[in-house]
Amino acid sequence: MTSTPTPGLTRFNTSQDSAALAALHEVCASSAWGSKLLAQRPYATAEELFTVSDAALAELTVRDLEEAMAGHPPIGRPKPGDPTSAREQRGMAGASEALKAELLELNLAYQEKFGHVFLICATGATGEQMRDAVKTRIGNTAEEEREIVRTELGKINRIRLTRLVETEEEGDKDR
Repeated sequence: MTSTPTPGLTRFNTSQDSAALAALHEVCASSAWGSKLLAQRPYATAEELFTVSDAALAELTVRDLEEAMAGHPPIGRPKPGDPTSAREQRGMAGASEALKAELLELNLAYQEKFGHVFLICATGATGEQMRDAVKTRIGNTAEEEREIVRTELGKINRIRLTRLVETEEEGDKDR
C-alpha cells in the first residue's frame, strides 16, 4: 500500500529552499536539524520526514540543543502574538495566579541551574502537570536533563511537523 503525500507535504517538498528552511525553523530553531531535513527532500510520506527528523535530533550537539531551546518561550509565558506557543501552552490558560507565580519561580530556578528554558511537550498537559514535571526534573543532572530535553523536543517537533505537512493552504481547499 502506498500513500500519497498530503498537500502540505507536497508544498513543503516543492518549496524554495529558503521557504522550506523558514518553515522548518518554525518547527525547531536548530539550524543543524533544519539543514539535515532540508537536504533529504523530497519526502514520500510524513513518516519518512519524521524518521529523518528523529535521526537528525539524535545527532544534535549540546550547542545545537541550546539553539533549539532558545526558540521556545518559558512555560506559562507564551510568545505574544504567536499562535503556536499559545496553542501548545493552552493548559496554562485557566491556571490560577498562584500556579502561574509558582511556575514562574520554578522556571527561574530551573533556568538558573541548567542555563536554559525548561522544555516540555506542553500539548495536552495541564498547568499542574507542567509544574510537577519541573519540580521533578530540577533534581536531575545536566546530562539526564539534556536527554529528557532531547525527548521532549522530539515530541514537539513531531507535533509541529504533523501540522506542517497536514495543513492545507486556503487555495488548496478549493481544489
